Amino acid sequence: MKLIIHRGSKEIGGSCVEIQSVESRILIDFGLPLVDSNKNPFDPDSISCKPIEELKKDKILPDIRGLYKNENPQFDGILISHSHLDHYGLLDFANEQIPVYISEGAKELVDVTNIFSNKNIHLSKTIIIKNESPLYIKDLKITPYLVDHSAFDAFAFLIESEGQRLFYSGDFRGHGRKGKLFELLIRNPPKDIDCLLMEGSLLGRKNLLYKDEKEIQGRIAQILNEQSNITFLFASSQNIDRLVSAYKACLKTKATFVIDIYTAFILHRLAKVSQNIPQWNWNNIRVKFFHYHASKLADAGLRGLLYVYNRQKIEMDEINEKRNKILMLARDNSIFPHIIKNLSESKGAKIIYSMWEGYLKEEFKKYCHDKQIDIEAVHTSGHAALKDLHRFAKALNPKVLVPIHTFEPKTYAELFENSKIVNDGELFSIYANRQK
Repeated sequence: MKLIIHRGSKEIGGSCVEIQSVESRILIDFGLPLVDSNKNPFDPDSISCKPIEELKKDKILPDIRGLYKNENPQFDGILISHSHLDHYGLLDFANEQIPVYISEGAKELVDVTNIFSNKNIHLSKTIIIKNESPLYIKDLKITPYLVDHSAFDAFAFLIESEGQRLFYSGDFRGHGRKGKLFELLIRNPPKDIDCLLMEGSLLGRKNLLYKDEKEIQGRIAQILNEQSNITFLFASSQNIDRLVSAYKACLKTKATFVIDIYTAFILHRLAKVSQNIPQWNWNNIRVKFFHYHASKLADAGLRGLLYVYNRQKIEMDEINEKRNKILMLARDNSIFPHIIKNLSESKGAKIIYSMWEGYLKEEFKKYCHDKQIDIEAVHTSGHAALKDLHRFAKALNPKVLVPIHTFEPKTYAELFENSKIVNDGELFSIYANRQK
């Protein structure tokens, strides 16, 4: 087997890896970049309506023969590890005849994102993958491994062909609510790995603020007990682990978890995948209606769901009345100032900021300071800490370990045995390197 990292050898985001065997050619992930060439945040709107050839020239789309809509397809499949846009966000440019292999949960979240955003990534030819259930693409045997990550239903992949074994870690961690998956893999890892492509998103960053979701749940509960005004939770509605932590904290403190229609719809759609996910109609959960979310559901032909969610609807009058026992999911967007405007009192309100702090803008901090709203970071990463990267690499014991999804590829040589940097666009032979 041979591989080409088209993007990701020296950056986080835009993951895209090609695997070649004697008979087959597949792609693992096809994601949007997170940063531009100057490491500034990438603007996804900058690629709308631009032709494929122009995007190739600008190096936003990798120059990959036989992948795109305007070409004869030369790929036998695209594997998507999980539902974060930096792993699937360029799929709309791929030829629709190429099958996309994806988990059921990830597919649901892609569909939800299409409805509530300006994305248009419709998966017309999908094959659902399941944990440790091998699939075959010509001479490739591919075994998906469910992993602990902030994205729901995320997978790593073991790929076998020609007597060679490659393991693609995808994004993973060991400190989430599915940490048992990490421990199981460490205790019983796939053997004889020739090449491990391992993420290192946290290398070069500060230590984790909170070590796991249990600590986060505990701190949310403490804050709810201390508050005399409303508490807001700034978190991604697709970070199901964080929603579970918040919900359990609300149950413990007899608080009400107020979610929006978008979040209610996500939980509703994922109920078919897992019955353990909190639902919009469970005790201590209420739904706040906002026009933008309601119009998006109506535009998608799902107006009937608004009548369903209306059973748990909550208005601002009730939120104001019970504000010291309210945890309201929110985000730094145009809706938030309208919520604050309709609060009876903003002084003493609190934001639990449960996202990467790089998203927290100075302008928003000033807005909160002026409104006398306190912001406290209560977050843990969706990626593996260094100690777990060490355990992971040691357990899989690859003949060669290739950095991916990291801004710190050079540190791998100091931290892990048998590491080798493979540059973007470089053809790398697994067979040749395992013989060294």
